[in-house]
Amino acid sequence: MKILNLTAELLAKERGTVPGFIGFGTSQSDLGYVPAVQGAEEIDSLVDADFRMVLRKLSKRDVITKLKAMQEFGAMCKERESEVVKGVLPYWPRIYCKISLDHDRRVREATQQAFEQLILKVKKHLAPYLKSIMGYWLIAKCDTYSPAASAAKVAFETAFPSSKQPEAVAFCKEELLQDHLLKETPDTLSDPQTVPEEEREAKYFRILTSSLLALKKLLCMLPKNEIHSLEEKLIPLQSQNKFWKYGKHSVPQVRSAFFELVSTFCQLLPESMKVEAPRVCPAVLLSIDDSDAVVCPALWEAVLYILVTIEDCWSHVNAKKGVLPKLWIVLREGGRGLATVIYPNLLPLISKVPHGITEPKLDFYRTFFSSIIQGLSNERAIASHSECSAIISAFMECLRFAMLQNLGEEDEQKQIQQMLICDQLIPLIEAVLKETRLQIGPLFYQIAETLSSWETKTEILNDDGTAETFRRLLSNFWDSLSKMYVLHVDAADADEKSLVAISCMLQILQSPESSMKPSKRRTIKIRFTDENESEINTENGKPAEVTNNGESEILTDPPHILFRRKEPLEDLVCSLAELSIVYISEQKSDRHLKFLSALLNSFPSSRVFQVLLEQENGMSAAQIESQEDVKLQHENPSVRFLHQNLIAWLKEDWRKETDFLVDILYSVLRCCNNNTERKNILDDLTKVSCFLVIQACSDSVKHSLVSGWLKGDVLGEKLVILADDLCYKGLKTTTTSSELYCSERWTLLSLVLSQHVKNESLIGDIYVERIIDKLQAALSKAKDLSEAGNTEPSVSFICDVASNFFSSVKGCLLMPSSEDLLFTIFQLCAQSQDATHLSDLLVNKLKHTWLSGLNSLVHQVGYMQKQSTFLHKSALWVKNQIQSSSLDVKSLQVLISAVNDLLTKLLEAGELSGCLLGTYFGCITPNNSEWEKLRESLPIEWLHKPLVEGRLSVNCEHSGTEVKLCKTTKLPNHLCTAALLSKMALLIQEHEVVFENHDAERKKIENIKLLYSLQWIEELDDPPCLLLEFLNMLQVISITYEDLSAFGNTTNLLQILFSRSKECGRLWALAMVRVIHTKNIASSEIKQLYKMTEGFFPLTEGNLHTVQSLSPFLPEEEKEELVIQCTAKLMTCMQTELVSTDGAFGYLAILNSCLHSGSIDCRELLPGILKIIMSWRNDNEDSFLFSCNLKEATPQLLGFNIEMIRYFPLLLKYSTSPLMDNEWDFIMCSMLAWLETTRENHSLYHVPLVQIFACVSCDLASALSAYFQAATPEAIQNLPMNLISEWKEFFSEGIHNLLLTLLVKVTGESKDASEKSFQNSILKSLGEVLTYISKDQLLNHKLPAKFVAGQKTNLPDNLQTLLNTLSPLLLFRARPVQITVYHMLYKLMPELPKFDDEDLKSYGDEEEESALSPPAALMSVLATQELFLENILDCIPVGEYAVVQPLSEEFCFILGYLLTWKLILTFFKAASSQLRALYSQYLRRTKNLNKLLYHLFRLMPENPAFSGPSTEVPDKDTKTFFTEELHLGVKDTAVLSSQIPHLACSVYHMTLKDLPAMVRLWWNSCEKRVFNVVDKFTSKYVSNVLSLQEISSVQTSTQLFNGMTVKARSATREVIATYSVDDIFIELIIQLPPNYPLGSITVESGKRVGVAVQQWRNWMLQLSTYLTHQNGSIMEGLALWKNNVDKRFEGIEDCMICFSVIHGSNYSLPKKACRTCKKKFHSACLYKWFTSSNKSTCPLCRETFF
Repeated sequence: MKILNLTAELLAKERGTVPGFIGFGTSQSDLGYVPAVQGAEEIDSLVDADFRMVLRKLSKRDVITKLKAMQEFGAMCKERESEVVKGVLPYWPRIYCKISLDHDRRVREATQQAFEQLILKVKKHLAPYLKSIMGYWLIAKCDTYSPAASAAKVAFETAFPSSKQPEAVAFCKEELLQDHLLKETPDTLSDPQTVPEEEREAKYFRILTSSLLALKKLLCMLPKNEIHSLEEKLIPLQSQNKFWKYGKHSVPQVRSAFFELVSTFCQLLPESMKVEAPRVCPAVLLSIDDSDAVVCPALWEAVLYILVTIEDCWSHVNAKKGVLPKLWIVLREGGRGLATVIYPNLLPLISKVPHGITEPKLDFYRTFFSSIIQGLSNERAIASHSECSAIISAFMECLRFAMLQNLGEEDEQKQIQQMLICDQLIPLIEAVLKETRLQIGPLFYQIAETLSSWETKTEILNDDGTAETFRRLLSNFWDSLSKMYVLHVDAADADEKSLVAISCMLQILQSPESSMKPSKRRTIKIRFTDENESEINTENGKPAEVTNNGESEILTDPPHILFRRKEPLEDLVCSLAELSIVYISEQKSDRHLKFLSALLNSFPSSRVFQVLLEQENGMSAAQIESQEDVKLQHENPSVRFLHQNLIAWLKEDWRKETDFLVDILYSVLRCCNNNTERKNILDDLTKVSCFLVIQACSDSVKHSLVSGWLKGDVLGEKLVILADDLCYKGLKTTTTSSELYCSERWTLLSLVLSQHVKNESLIGDIYVERIIDKLQAALSKAKDLSEAGNTEPSVSFICDVASNFFSSVKGCLLMPSSEDLLFTIFQLCAQSQDATHLSDLLVNKLKHTWLSGLNSLVHQVGYMQKQSTFLHKSALWVKNQIQSSSLDVKSLQVLISAVNDLLTKLLEAGELSGCLLGTYFGCITPNNSEWEKLRESLPIEWLHKPLVEGRLSVNCEHSGTEVKLCKTTKLPNHLCTAALLSKMALLIQEHEVVFENHDAERKKIENIKLLYSLQWIEELDDPPCLLLEFLNMLQVISITYEDLSAFGNTTNLLQILFSRSKECGRLWALAMVRVIHTKNIASSEIKQLYKMTEGFFPLTEGNLHTVQSLSPFLPEEEKEELVIQCTAKLMTCMQTELVSTDGAFGYLAILNSCLHSGSIDCRELLPGILKIIMSWRNDNEDSFLFSCNLKEATPQLLGFNIEMIRYFPLLLKYSTSPLMDNEWDFIMCSMLAWLETTRENHSLYHVPLVQIFACVSCDLASALSAYFQAATPEAIQNLPMNLISEWKEFFSEGIHNLLLTLLVKVTGESKDASEKSFQNSILKSLGEVLTYISKDQLLNHKLPAKFVAGQKTNLPDNLQTLLNTLSPLLLFRARPVQITVYHMLYKLMPELPKFDDEDLKSYGDEEEESALSPPAALMSVLATQELFLENILDCIPVGEYAVVQPLSEEFCFILGYLLTWKLILTFFKAASSQLRALYSQYLRRTKNLNKLLYHLFRLMPENPAFSGPSTEVPDKDTKTFFTEELHLGVKDTAVLSSQIPHLACSVYHMTLKDLPAMVRLWWNSCEKRVFNVVDKFTSKYVSNVLSLQEISSVQTSTQLFNGMTVKARSATREVIATYSVDDIFIELIIQLPPNYPLGSITVESGKRVGVAVQQWRNWMLQLSTYLTHQNGSIMEGLALWKNNVDKRFEGIEDCMICFSVIHGSNYSLPKKACRTCKKKFHSACLYKWFTSSNKSTCPLCRETFF
């Protein structure tokens, strides 16, 4: 099969050096790459080792191995030196020749890519081997796998430039042409032993195809002078019958390649083909029905080449029996899906069929054209537009050709002409009319072209009579067409699609210039260049010439030729119009009316209207009389038709579609004589309907007909009235019946406003403005209407109209009314939907509309020449909204969003943006007095926090502190204004816009008033939800504190804040400090603000607050300087100046701030200042508020005392020199006196300064308590004698007696401190002092007696009173009170169980299981708390974490509940074993503990990781709430969010530690899900901690047992107890489980000596029982067990029910004896026995038990 191969001679010659390869003409057994031939070793040694390895891999059969090896070979060729690569060349031909034919396509592709790399490296050194590989290379270029063929082509182009390629092929041509094409078979190409049959065949067919294509390529590439020398060498191939049979091969690719080769032979070697005509003609022509898509293009090319090349081709086949029947079948089947390939070749084909074969011509043409028409009805052909077009185009080309061939006047020719028009063309038109899909084809255009051609030929004057023939043809055509059309139209149920197609065809025939529109998109195959020619130009016999090379002549038809068509066309139109009007009049046929409309649209002539009128008048004589006046008025038949028919049709309400009636109207207008006549008609019509007319006038031709009327007054007034009517209707009515009516009218308004022709509005400008005014007025009303919904349709329509108007009309916003409309829409968009009651959809629509309008405004030409009223109005309106209106968060967010959108649009104004933004910004920004007013309107509530914390000091009354923010739902105007301006300033800064106006530029930076507002919120003790929402909104709209504090230049910002602070103080000072803190400003920069400390004097409130705020950031030397200055001023201070700001009050305030913010080296001055204060006391006692009523005290006096009190703790903290006795007395007596004042004036705590006075007095008491509590022995030695005893016996006692009663009083007045937040700070300070109260002071309290009726208690009266007074305060809704009470009660709890111990005897021998309640006061509080918690937590599944909002009501309930349990567990732990058993029995019965555990698993987090500060050295263990101690400080609010979870974990830890048996009992009774949750959580986080603590407590235990030693091993979690008495030795090993204490503790046997096995088992069981069922530690369990064993050895027998001496829960001995068997039992065991068995017999002897 190989034609592309080495010659036999070459093979023989080079057998020794180039090993054999698989190919055509070589031995098939020679398959290997490196066979053992002579010289192989020598050659191998010349090849690089790596290359040799790769070449060996290429001989493998595995595809992947070959593929990778070939890729590797290509890479090596690319990377290695050229000399190394050249060593491979002798091997390459053999390898390439085999592997380029490989079955796997990837391998073939990789081979060509590797070959390219080889060529690039070796270049011309490939030349000696070219002849060996050229054949295979050409085959590879024709590979059926495209990527492989492309790669081979690239390699070929790399080797040879395009100019050298023919030369290279010619060089190898001798070797290439070997006669092996026909010799190969699948079995000679592949080894039958190893290759499957299917694979062998596939390879054979592929190579056969490639070889045929390669031969074609070879012939095409060879230079022309070389081709003829090959003719002889191809004779052996062409003489073989086998070669010609490839045309019938079963594989389509082979057939296609064969036909391509035949075409090439015909083109390049025509003589050889003529010789082989007897074989080539049947092979090609008889395959004409081959319908394979692969074969068809090549086959038809071959057919045409045969027809052109071999003149007598038809003599070698039987055309009538062999060729034509096959062609008819193909045509009747519509080309079998290949029409686009086959049909363009039909004309060249029939032009080459000789006369002999076409005889009789009539039958031949009838069959030919009928077959084409039949094929057109094939569904497959109809479905494809391109196929239909190809068939129709071929039909028309062949028809024109046939007509030219038969132009004579003989009978046969006339019959053919008649047949072609009547039997072929007209039926084709009819077929197209019936099938919609065919109507979009080119038929109508081609008919128009054909008619134009024939009409042109009628004008040619010659003697042969052809002009007359064409006239007859045209007449024949129009007659036939008319008859066919009339048949279609003359039916009541005429098909609408057919009518549309008829009107469409008539329009195309009437306007020949449009008939070429599709032709410009399609390739016209044929052009008849000479009107006389009857033969196609086949010069040189090449069908390639038979193509179109110019535009059709129809485009240049002279007017007289178009006139020739006008008459028959108009006759046809008239007859069809006449028919239609009959059906319209008689049967109201809508389809005929639409058809008539289409006809009149294409043929608006007076003649047609005249015909219509005559037809109508003939039908109704009465109508004629009534219309007489109309006729007289209008000579023009079209106008008469309008009044007689069209107006009546327009008035018919039942019509849904009226567009076609409007088209008739425009046809009438086109027949009018002048514009005046048209305007009069349209003005009359305005009363009927102007909507349709305007809608249709977008077309420039139509517009020119109605332009006068559009600009007129009649229409303008009508539209203004219409706009008013629509707006009024939309706002007032709620019915939806007229929705369609309204929708159409709104669309009309939109059209007249937005539609522009030649840059002019459709209607007069004055009317446009009036309509816009109406819309604006309607929107304003819609805004004020409160009913939601009614306004929606109307507003929606106005939006649509306005949006279209804004976006399509240039310069539309130069009208004042347009700007008013835009402003109104902006107002609707800038208010929240709660105010406007508009839906989301409508708001989005409005937003789109106003942005579209704003866009027009910004970009319109000439904008700046006329100042915009919109920007000015909108700025003033926005300013009014933020300063005067009450806005909630949502309303503010909507407003800011709208303004943001507006600014973003203004930024698009290019160079003008700076000017526009500056003006807008300036308009909105308040002036100084307005800012002052806004600041004053902020509630003064914020001042409380900085005053309490000592960050600011004031000495004047501030009204308004009590204003409650929690009640308000609207934001303060200052916040709204600041937020909006900040957003604007940030946006402007982000776009780096610089204002042209310097004043606006300055305002931009100064406008960060939001820092002031944010500081106001920051200082509020408990900001209401409204303000938290506001802060959240700022985050949402991207205003962060960091952005604000970084605004502009930080130095400028600080300077502004500093100057404001010095001027006003207060919040400005705090805002300045926050910026300094946030930005980490260096002290050097701060120094730049004030230059010298002298600048702060004389003191004003502003200066004072500035110094107080800056003090933490001042350098040490500056602080020292300030302290020295203030001390000096204090020394010289007059008595009258003590309370003034620029007096002792101010200087003390600065001193306190400087001392508070850090240590300074002026400590020696501190006692001196104390002496100054003492001197004031001596000189002016009235200035000191000792034990007095504060009602008369002035704010100045209060402020002065507050600063003095604040000084004393700082003196204690920082003073280095010891104080004198009299100084201590002064401090402590003053403290008690101030506390006395605090207690006496608790009714005045609502006054801010009184409240601060009370707080600082308590803080002084706390400082002194802490001082004496922390005093070391060395420090005590430096104190005056008796000071400590005086403190303990008198002062401390005095403090706590005063304050304990004060706490009870204050809390008694209100059950809820959260509503009186001012009290919270007092409660914190008061609570802080009371945590220092000692146990003895508590027990010796002076509280009034308080008892509860029916309360069971063993406690003494004063203790019970204390419990009854303090316990209910755990329910108080203020955290400081709850924590304070907890700390006090915690000190009492260990003292309480001993009072129950005395009563224990009465419980010992009760038959029933006994129970004892923990302190009744606590349990009653717990009962109340449980009810609250069930309400709060019951909805949350156990195991899910409930997040509690800090300081909320729920927080207080849960905190109190957990603290109560902490106290109960502390009490429980302090009790003895026997008491614990009774208490636990009580908790089991009441199920209190079960409730607690369920609640804890809702309050403990899933991951209890501890994130707070830890004093311990960090280690590798993760810190959790179980490993870290919980510190409950009264003032410690830093970790409030984690306090409840941490406390819950702490309580769970205590419960597991102190009540393990009860927890275990609860756990085992839980449902499976909860059981698993508890087990997993406890094992993961608690067990390890508890186990280590338990083991640690054993190791560090000081408890000594007589005869028993206990050791612990922490690594294995084991406790080993060794018991020995006399000769007995017992060792027990207690093993803690991984989920301790939930899981059972296992007791294992160690060594034992002298104990019976049964007894031993009993004891192990007892210990296991004790450890499992008693609530205590391992040491307590072991003690109980040892006691039991000791009793056993003392001779006391076991109770025979529980087999234990000591009872497991009440620890009693067996005392109840049976009278019969004398055995003793525990009372509780007997009780259980009797109740469970329902018998009263002895468990042993079964006698009745007395």
